[in-house]
Amino acid sequence: MELQLALDLVNIPEAKALVKEVEAYIDVVEIGTPVVINEGLHAVRAIKDAFPNLKVLADLKVMDAGGYEVMKAVEAGADIVTVLGVAEDSTIRGAVEEAAKTNKKILVDMISVKNIEERAKELDALGVDYICVHSGYDTQAEGKNSFEELTAIKRVVKNAKTAIAGGIKLSTLPEVIAAKPDLVIVGGGITGHDDIKAAASQMQQLIKQG
Repeated sequence: MELQLALDLVNIPEAKALVKEVEAYIDVVEIGTPVVINEGLHAVRAIKDAFPNLKVLADLKVMDAGGYEVMKAVEAGADIVTVLGVAEDSTIRGAVEEAAKTNKKILVDMISVKNIEERAKELDALGVDYICVHSGYDTQAEGKNSFEELTAIKRVVKNAKTAIAGGIKLSTLPEVIAAKPDLVIVGGGITGHDDIKAAASQMQQLIKQG
C-alpha cells in the first residue's frame, strides 16, 4: 500500500515547500487538476526535477486524445497520468499504449461512472494500471464515500491495482486501510493539517502497518 499526496490549490513554489516537508513519508506526489490548469505541465516538471525519488502523478483527467495528452505529460516528467473512466475505450487504449512505451502508468479515475463493477472489468481488460474510486469535492459535500465502490472493484479486477481518493483523513484512514487499496490518495487530510509533517508521518505509519 502506498501513500499519494494530492496538491490542488497551490502554485509551484508552494507545492515544492509542501513536498519538501513530507517527502520522507509519501510515495507519490499528485499535481492536481487545478494546479495543471493554473500552472501548466511546468508544475509536473518542476516537482519531478526537485524530487526525483518520488513518483509524480499528473491529474489530467484525460477525456479525449489519450495518446497525445499522455505523451505530453510523460515528456514533462509524469510517472502516472489520470484518464477518466467515462472516456471512450479508444481514448483509454491510446493512453495505455502511449504510457507503455516508456514504462509509465495509467490511473483511471472512476468519478461519474455509473456501473462501477462493469466498467472496472472493461478497464481491467484494456490494461490500465490503476482503477481509482473517487468521491469528488461536490459529492463529498453530499456525504458520499467510496468504500463500497472499492469493494465492488476489488471483486472483479484481476490485473489492475486499486486506488481510493476523496476526503480521506486520519480519522477515516483505518477504514480505508481495511478495504486494502494499493494506493491511498490524500489531499486536505495532510495539507489542511496544522502539522503536515506529523499528519503525513502518522498516515504513512498506519498504511505501512496495513
